[in-house]
Amino acid sequence: MKFKAEINVMPLKEILDPQGKAVKLGLNNLGIKEVADVRIGKHITMELEAASQAEAEKNVETACKKLLANLIMEGFTFSVAAL
Repeated sequence: MKFKAEINVMPLKEILDPQGKAVKLGLNNLGIKEVADVRIGKHITMELEAASQAEAEKNVETACKKLLANLIMEGFTFSVAAL
């Protein structure tokens, strides 16, 4: 079966996010002062073949842990749906 994974990789809350801070400052400079915090991450879409939903989820989790996210500095969430 074919599956589509939607993956979000974000810096851990304990880690400073200089890119997010720069965007927040830019928003303030544009007059948008209501923004309390900005965090910048990655969104990854992946299509894969697997025998089952569970196998697809296992493969996506392995990809996240071993390649897509730096687990020292980033966390990840994902969802997998059949196509």
